Amino acid sequence: MATDTEFDAETGIPSFPMVRSCPFGPPPEYARLRSETPVSKVRLQDGGTAWLLTRYQDVRALLSNPATTSNRAHPAFPATVANTQAFAQKGFLLSMDAPEHALHRRMVTGEFTAHQVRRLRPRIQEIVDECVDRVLAVGASGRPVDLVRELALPVPSLVICELLGVPYTSRDIFQKNTEILLSRASTAADREGAFASLRAFLGELVTSKDSEPDDRLLSRLIVKYREAGLYDHEHLTGFAMLLLLAGHETSANMISLGVTVMLDGHPAELDSLVADPSLMPQAVEELLRYLSIVDYPTSRVLLEETEVSGVRIGADEGFIASGTAANHDPEMFPDPELFNPRRNTAGHLAFGFGVHACLGQNLARAELEIVFNTLFSRVPGLRLVEPTDRLPYKDSSVYGIHTLEVTW
Repeated sequence: MATDTEFDAETGIPSFPMVRSCPFGPPPEYARLRSETPVSKVRLQDGGTAWLLTRYQDVRALLSNPATTSNRAHPAFPATVANTQAFAQKGFLLSMDAPEHALHRRMVTGEFTAHQVRRLRPRIQEIVDECVDRVLAVGASGRPVDLVRELALPVPSLVICELLGVPYTSRDIFQKNTEILLSRASTAADREGAFASLRAFLGELVTSKDSEPDDRLLSRLIVKYREAGLYDHEHLTGFAMLLLLAGHETSANMISLGVTVMLDGHPAELDSLVADPSLMPQAVEELLRYLSIVDYPTSRVLLEETEVSGVRIGADEGFIASGTAANHDPEMFPDPELFNPRRNTAGHLAFGFGVHACLGQNLARAELEIVFNTLFSRVPGLRLVEPTDRLPYKDSSVYGIHTLEVTW
């Protein structure tokens, strides 16, 4: 993995995104910036600049500031990935501002409450059990098992397919295109093609649910929007796409990275979790804080000049409120570089903060808890084939691992 942050030759401004030198920790430059210049300019991939916030209190304050816009089409919006404007299409809640955002969020919030997710847990457990069955079957031959292929990718894929009513036989369509959309190596043309392919597929799905409704999420939303006089095929297509992107890649990467962390030098903690599964929810919260795999959704543009830690950020200037840096701020989380499954993680920002906090966070927590409890209880003696510093980590907008071979 790369270890040095690049800097603009003329201005000395650090480049963003920054690289991780430790597989599990944030880029080391975050700690220096937090200590010396917690509000600092960074150079983006498209040559533009934005402000990077690395202190917990600053990040939280600006994410709750109403004088900001999440509109990805704004000229000053930080381009942390190529073709950022693609995420400004209809149905993408993360690119909406009030009052439009509040209206559409209310339409779907009830589908992701803790109560609703509890109803899904038995089916999630069935999906996880089926995947672990496959892990055990593949490993019975004595050869290593790739947990990304057999567990981390299939579980969230199957869950989101169940939720939306997507035929699982079509999973390869969105797995391939999601990877293209989120990879930093993809060109704008690559992303445009992947986006168009996914949107066409999901547009056909919305049409089919409208004509032949079932009891799944998309059908229920079609009814809600028609009853409210707000039905818009393009909006629902975009919303379905957002759920696939947000609920698939992030959960898959958290599963593979979470397994890696717990198998890498934490035998006592893992033994405790296996002995008492009720401890797993808190361990999941610590994994979410510790790994903090996503930075880019918390980008915004200020609409009014604002002072942050003594720095004046002007109107129509973009900023990146780094949840990864905030989750490793020692003022909020002492010894943040240590994985401590019994830590008080209240207030962590792995799911963002404010009106744009992740809609599907209850579902993500349920998936992670069930996967970890099931895997570690059913496959005792699980161990990594390769040391963590030799694993193939993803250089993409969502941090993760390409393959994770295990044996037992």
